[in-house]
Amino acid sequence: MEVRLTRDQEAFIREGIASGRFQRPEDAVLEALSLWESRERRRTEFLASLDQAEAALARGGGIEITESSMHDLAEEVKSRGRARLSSQRSAPR
Repeated sequence: MEVRLTRDQEAFIREGIASGRFQRPEDAVLEALSLWESRERRRTEFLASLDQAEAALARGGGIEITESSMHDLAEEVKSRGRARLSSQRSAPR
């Protein structure tokens, strides 16, 4: 397979080699492909989780988030945090 790079891309690869980041142009291309594969894998996983969330909502799952429910959640988190701190302080050391 033959791939043509822009002048800027070639210069970028040369800089990578000059800095010691890469030994050969092929190493830079392999790194780029590896990063692309990783990004695509994460994207696929995200889209699958989005599909699952949408299906759960269609089945009636989930909760409606309102200003009041956010306030209640914040108070619950604070309460649990205070309880945890209190139990840590009273625990024997």
